[in-house]
Amino acid sequence: MKSAGQLSAELEAALVREIQAEFARLNASYFKRALRPPVFLLSDAATRLGRFELATRTLEIQRSLAVDQPWSTLVEVLKHEMAHQYVLEHLGVQDEPPHGPTFREVCGRLGVDAAAAGMPTSGPARTDDEERVLGRIAKLLALAESPSQHEAEAAMNAAQRLMLKYNLDAAAARAKQAGPGYAFRTLGRPSGRITEAERTLAAILGDHFFVAVIWVPAYRPHDGKRGSVLEISGTTANLDMAAYVHSFLSHAAEQLWVAHKRAHGLRGDRDRRTFLAGVMAGFHAKLESEKKAQAKEGLVWIGDPDLKQYYRRRHPHVVTVRYGGSARNDAHAHGREAGKKLILHRPVGSGPSGGPPRLLGR
Repeated sequence: MKSAGQLSAELEAALVREIQAEFARLNASYFKRALRPPVFLLSDAATRLGRFELATRTLEIQRSLAVDQPWSTLVEVLKHEMAHQYVLEHLGVQDEPPHGPTFREVCGRLGVDAAAAGMPTSGPARTDDEERVLGRIAKLLALAESPSQHEAEAAMNAAQRLMLKYNLDAAAARAKQAGPGYAFRTLGRPSGRITEAERTLAAILGDHFFVAVIWVPAYRPHDGKRGSVLEISGTTANLDMAAYVHSFLSHAAEQLWVAHKRAHGLRGDRDRRTFLAGVMAGFHAKLESEKKAQAKEGLVWIGDPDLKQYYRRRHPHVVTVRYGGSARNDAHAHGREAGKKLILHRPVGSGPSGGPPRLLGR
């Protein structure tokens, strides 16, 4: 049996072809096709993740990185090496240090991680203000565990208002001076088919949790298959909160389906996807209702222009695709009603094996 870092010759050849295809996509999106395709090589080097060698026109990617790390990590390393190629080969700047001023300028303009070593950064650490606000939100979501539906709803709504007020204040502060930086994160596992429930969950995060969302291509080396994975962008605190909500809702929707099957004496999972789509639709409708209540109080979120700029640097060319919804049958209606009653809260004592992660988990 092969270890995690090994692939068959056939799968490894397919992996190299996919890296070549990713290079072509990035070349078109970021570099306006200014780069000539180099020779691609999977390297066993332990001290570097990638390297562009001008003399041999070789672009190396560490084999264990390509096989064992998320595809998004490989893409960031590939961008970094392509920036080196752009500086050395296209701009002809060869009298500066490898990570000199021209390289840093190119990376800054394109939103590429310019770090000389280590895995691509996941963004700045949370600030003291972010730690405080997430701590307050965690306490409110703990109150949302109350057996009283009214008290639980009130606690969840208070947490939403706190998040909104914090982001409104933070946006105002960034308008006057440079605020915290932005980062990105991928959520869930790459899959070949994005379900309606997953698309609605992405919309929930984008509409109500202060992050930008996009489905990005992802390759699965061990399967030799392409898929998609959800990427979110935002401040570190908002990324942490959105990741928690994603995990919580995914877990809670599955639990609601199990309860629905038991209550209706169902044995199969024929309507599972339809029910899950209904749950997400119901919860989305619930948040939209609370958003209208917040607007009446003068709390209106019009977006973060700096985040939009960061997002556009990461994704210069975005294609919007519309999907048809699932059948609106009884399973969808039951799921929607369950979603409307669902309350976001902080589970006590749960973790990676027993449910969604703790809110303040790193």
